[in-house]
Amino acid sequence: MDEFIKSLNQDYELVQYRIKDKEVVFHIQSSKKELACPFCGSKTTHVHSIYQREIQDLPIQDKQVILLVDTRKFFCYNPGCQHKTFAERHPFAAPKAKKTDRLVKNIIHTSTQLSSLNASRLLKSGNITVCKSSICSLLKKNAVHCG
Repeated sequence: MDEFIKSLNQDYELVQYRIKDKEVVFHIQSSKKELACPFCGSKTTHVHSIYQREIQDLPIQDKQVILLVDTRKFFCYNPGCQHKTFAERHPFAAPKAKKTDRLVKNIIHTSTQLSSLNASRLLKSGNITVCKSSICSLLKKNAVHCG
């Protein structure tokens, strides 16, 4: 299972996993000790707090995959920076995203081949939770990537 997590990013490690009836839940965290502030570039190791983000990924063996990602909030001690804290960013998902980049790519590819309603139905049959309006939003955001 750890290989699956490493395929997302080499800096992440598996804390634990649970296999439920219709889903697999991976609890993961970054192994990096020091991060740079995304606003000023100043490096820090001082953690303010930790919270979990729930991010959907590509299904495995007809089960929905949920990533519970420990997300650290860090202090920025650069006096010139306007931000006193910042949240860790995960390289496999956009900030505040509910889906991994590779799942979004899969949804967009499927959606460009079908109507959003049919794409939603097809994706749901493959255990990817996405509604018609979310597909339309993804297509608008990623219009340059659609072929």
